[in-house]
Amino acid sequence: MRSFPTVRVNRKGADRVQSGHLWIFSSDIIDRGEAQSGDAVRVVDPGGRPLGVAHYSSTSQISLRFLSGRIEPIDRDFLQRRITAALEYRGRVVSESDAYRLVHAEGDLLPGLIVDRYGDWLVVQLLTQGMDRIAAEITGVLNATLQPKGILARNDVSVRAKENLPLETRVLAGEIPDEIDIRMNGLSWRADLVHGQKTGIFLDQRENYVAARRYARGRGLDCFTATGGFAMHLASVCDSVEAVDSSASALEVAKGNAAANGVANISFQRADVLELLPSLIAARRAYDIVILDPPAFTKSRSAIEGAARGYKEVNLRALRLLNRGGILVTCSCSHHMTEAHLLELIASAALDCGKQLRVVERRTQSQDHPILLTVPETHYLKCLILEVL
Repeated sequence: MRSFPTVRVNRKGADRVQSGHLWIFSSDIIDRGEAQSGDAVRVVDPGGRPLGVAHYSSTSQISLRFLSGRIEPIDRDFLQRRITAALEYRGRVVSESDAYRLVHAEGDLLPGLIVDRYGDWLVVQLLTQGMDRIAAEITGVLNATLQPKGILARNDVSVRAKENLPLETRVLAGEIPDEIDIRMNGLSWRADLVHGQKTGIFLDQRENYVAARRYARGRGLDCFTATGGFAMHLASVCDSVEAVDSSASALEVAKGNAAANGVANISFQRADVLELLPSLIAARRAYDIVILDPPAFTKSRSAIEGAARGYKEVNLRALRLLNRGGILVTCSCSHHMTEAHLLELIASAALDCGKQLRVVERRTQSQDHPILLTVPETHYLKCLILEVL
């Protein structure tokens, strides 16, 4: 086993890792030794005692992302073990879908690596200098394990800029068609792996789509519908569904998904949801279920106050549209918006419009996006299902 560069960290950083977290920040590094961008490094505490092996970043505030609590090589065998374990876990928790997240970074003890499976194709995101450096080894393991028809790198995410890595989309293996068809929850979906949102479609709401359908009836309103995820699931149990989004291209995909499944009771509208909701209230429109699945209102702790106002306002407007007995399904994908804070904001909105709510379900991202207990950042999606009494 080749020797690792050694990085020494202070007591605060050592305690953080020993409490189960996988990150150490640049401010907690005492001596980076000979570590270079993307190196797998041996990390030691102030007294020189080993803490494990991590990927070192020379530019990010998160300088160390731990891969193992042992001193072991980060080679093809290591990647094979981790990816095989991730695949075995998905075999236990994924059903009725050939599209799902195969590797969820810290949630699968591979920080900086995302792998999404779309049938016979894979989409990866290499989010750190360390993972970017071993792209060839990752591709080799994925090819050997799954024999996909193609592997695409969607490295067009802004977090790579913090790692001083280029934003790019490139084929790593095989061929990538313009669009592919996948199955999810008994429905057909068209996915654009090269240009679609995230890595093609939203996979983290897969289980929440089914949960929302259990409570749906009558007239439904799906706000921020994107490619129609919630709307498509509501359509089978609602009389009618209105699906709204500001993206014309996303709505075209959503219409295609509806047509492919023979769904005819969804009306699609291009509009800014925050502007549309007041007009629906003024027109005295009423619904039996309203879905709110907005994009992240904040990606930083410093902007949480403004985001909180946004979340409260959009939920207040949605509540004004709900009939007695109606269902609100409201989501937040902002990590810094905790579930407790979101519940507090919705309670305040309900009081402002004179409605009482019962919490029916408190949900999170699908199980193929696992949450590591000691890394709270892996719990990013909150989904609440509430009933108007």
